[in-house]
Amino acid sequence: QVQLVESGGGLVQAGGSLRLSCAASGRTFIRYGMAWFRQAPGKEREFVASISGSDSRTYYADSVKDRWTISRGTVLNTMTLQMNSLKPEDTGVYYCAGRRLSAAGPESLYDYWGQGTQVTVSS
Repeated sequence: QVQLVESGGGLVQAGGSLRLSCAASGRTFIRYGMAWFRQAPGKEREFVASISGSDSRTYYADSVKDRWTISRGTVLNTMTLQMNSLKPEDTGVYYCAGRRLSAAGPESLYDYWGQGTQVTVSS
C-alpha cells in the first residue's frame, strides 16, 4: 500500500521560510513524477510545483516561482519543498502527490495523495 506522509508545516511570519518534506512508502518514486499542491481556506486545491522522475524537470506555479524549490530528498523516496519569502497568501494545507508515470506537470493526473500539512503565514 502506497503512503505519502508530509511534514514540516507550521506557523511562520511573512518573509520567513519553511521546508516541507514528503516521505513515500510502498512504492519507489525516484523514477516517477511527484508534486505539491495546496488548498487555502474556502478555495479549491491548486498546483504548486512538480518534479519529473526521468530528468527531474520541474514546474512551478507563477505565484511561487523564484521563491520556492522542489527537489528530491537526500533520503531515498523523499521529496522536499523549500519555501522562502513566504507570504500570508501562501497559507493553506499542503499536499504531496505522486503518480505512476515519470512526467509530472500542472495538468498531470496524480494517483497518490498524502493527508496534508498545514502552513500558516502571519502578516
